[in-house]
Amino acid sequence: MKIQHLEMKNITKQFPGVLANDHVNIEVHAGEVLALLGENGAGKSTLMKILYGLYRPDEGEILINGEPVSIHSPRDAMHLGIGMVHQHFMLVPTLTVIENIILGLPTGKGPLLNIEEASDKLMDLSQKYGLKTNPKAYVWQLSVGEQQRVEILKVLYRGAEILILDEPTAVLTPSEVEELFTILREMVDLGLGIIFITHKLKEIMRISDRVTVLRNGRSVQTLNTADTNEQELAQLMVGREITNEFPRQPAQVKNTILEINSINVLNDQRLPAVKDLSLQINAGEIVGLAGVSGNGQRELAEALARLRHIQKGSIIINGKDVTHASPADVIAAGMGYIPEDRLHVGTIPNFSVSENLILKDHARPPLSHNGFLNLENIQRFSTNLVAEFDIKTPSIHTLAKSLSGGNIQKLVLAREITRQPVFLLANQPTRGLDIGATEFVHRRLIEQRDQGKAILLISEDLDEIFALSDRIAVIFEGKILGIVPITEAKRETIGLMMAGLAEKIE
Repeated sequence: MKIQHLEMKNITKQFPGVLANDHVNIEVHAGEVLALLGENGAGKSTLMKILYGLYRPDEGEILINGEPVSIHSPRDAMHLGIGMVHQHFMLVPTLTVIENIILGLPTGKGPLLNIEEASDKLMDLSQKYGLKTNPKAYVWQLSVGEQQRVEILKVLYRGAEILILDEPTAVLTPSEVEELFTILREMVDLGLGIIFITHKLKEIMRISDRVTVLRNGRSVQTLNTADTNEQELAQLMVGREITNEFPRQPAQVKNTILEINSINVLNDQRLPAVKDLSLQINAGEIVGLAGVSGNGQRELAEALARLRHIQKGSIIINGKDVTHASPADVIAAGMGYIPEDRLHVGTIPNFSVSENLILKDHARPPLSHNGFLNLENIQRFSTNLVAEFDIKTPSIHTLAKSLSGGNIQKLVLAREITRQPVFLLANQPTRGLDIGATEFVHRRLIEQRDQGKAILLISEDLDEIFALSDRIAVIFEGKILGIVPITEAKRETIGLMMAGLAEKIE
């Protein structure tokens, strides 16, 4: 059955203490892009997981071409022609890329796998959509951005008629975004329907035909994109005026805090990922590291955090050589770390909000005394941070994994900033966050910069790089192609350098 029209009517879903969806209504037609807009925690992901069969609604119904359908599992959804790329990936880390792609599909050879034919088909898709991947690589060896590419390819491989994309451009360069949008428009012209979830209002205005706005679990309004604008959408989403244009003072650059001297680092496949990379960051400035996912950013971040071995070169933080120090030593030297995988690296998902907030300081007064935790001080400390950083959680005892992406990021930010680091490494700090949470994170980073912290911002979002950076360094294939003051940086040149299409700047 070809999907001409899909509708979700009065969808309601409740979890303990949280009404995630409250009589939500959306509809998408073949041949259109419907943008789904809302803050983290507004209910977008829950709604899409219901459509994809991962959750069952408490109330409401799903109709395809006017007929009610029952979706009990992702297999049911895929059988109906619905595919989804999740914000938190649904891949098996111990399997290869191609094994994940064909997982659950008939192979044409009975019990035997037809890996070669599947790999050829995958590479055709990979080239067609400009989504580079290695079919033989294990998923655990891939960066977060590379894993997202696999998820996109996995859905494309299955030929979905309704395609749900959750933050699909987070790991793409401007030119790759243009290519993806061209492909999406071609898909739409061929009669596919696309539900496009993003926090980037410019993308909504560019790619969507209609927009449905969710707030606090309810569908607030559906608008024709041509009849609205970014400001109206932002206000509908958060219920207040939003701006990402902050009054900023010129950087008050002081002494050098971070020195990276010609370091070499290998990736998980024991191949060079960071090659003779040198970089200096001073107190009172933000250096933005721009680059496409998979060009050594993850390996560099893990080397700085002392989670990955440095083959050659040195790292000095605030005058102390930490090249071969332990993670505890580098924390003691004054480093704060916001990792790209906020759920599994930034937090312990099965620990409470409170336990995650005290992870790095639980053994120190006033949180403990003579080896025993001071529960009263921990509760006071955690409650204050939850209020100060506006972490939306039922309680400080709620498990971290139950929070939305934006609130997990606020939790990590609260823990790292309150430790007063001299150097803060922020790796993809707003990936997948809505405009409200992004504004919050940006303000906090600028506050830290103004207080004299040295900040390395690793981001694949050029808007974020230009909004926050005092200097921009571009990384390509593990090397720094150039460092440009923000006053001299041109977006087109930086984008070309990210893709390796511009000459190195000396």
